[in-house]
Amino acid sequence: MIRAEHLGKVYRSGRLEVPALREATFGVEAGEFVSIVGPSGSGKSTLFYLLGGLTRATSGRVLIGGVDFAALDDAERTRMRRARIGFVFQKFNLLPTLSARANIEIACEIAGRSVDEEMLSQLTKILNIAGRLDHRPSELSGGEQQRVAIARALINQPAIVLADEPTGNLDTENSDAVLEMLRRSNREFKQTVLMITHNPEAAAIADRIIHMRDGQIRGIEAGQGSVGSHTW
Repeated sequence: MIRAEHLGKVYRSGRLEVPALREATFGVEAGEFVSIVGPSGSGKSTLFYLLGGLTRATSGRVLIGGVDFAALDDAERTRMRRARIGFVFQKFNLLPTLSARANIEIACEIAGRSVDEEMLSQLTKILNIAGRLDHRPSELSGGEQQRVAIARALINQPAIVLADEPTGNLDTENSDAVLEMLRRSNREFKQTVLMITHNPEAAAIADRIIHMRDGQIRGIEAGQGSVGSHTW
């Protein structure tokens, strides 16, 4: 489903070059749940943006279902993101003037799809926000906002879900709810999930855990959700 090959990213400021990611090579199978862990500055978020096609690599390439992101122009890359990838961000990225319902439904509008009311009902019930859909983000708790963001990411049933520190701003109860939903979307909706986190306990629910430090992959181990061997 996802393949990174010798992936690298260098940020330039004048004559200064700062390598954020170096020679990252790994694969993720369809239907797998993978956590990527490491301290701040380890390259996790850079990898997230590269895998999602939100920025271009300096070297190497990312393949989604065999399609090379680098070979696509901006419009084609945008279409692929909308069709195949759901994003969950740490800062929620909800539109403040819209209700929770509208913040979820806007993902369908952007993708040019009609809203699947059955899917919307199912997601909001599972995430326990069905009674909060008419509220704007400012009227929701941080946990509720994140659950709205997750519903938005899942409403179009994307093949891939990329989550960047989805529990970073949440208390234990809300963190557990978010992790349960991501695991459930992986198992019940057969979605491939990659989750960036600095929290080892959150990472442990995955099938595989990728450890990063100083912009490099330092190791890969099985997580608690591992059900068999995978090719990396």
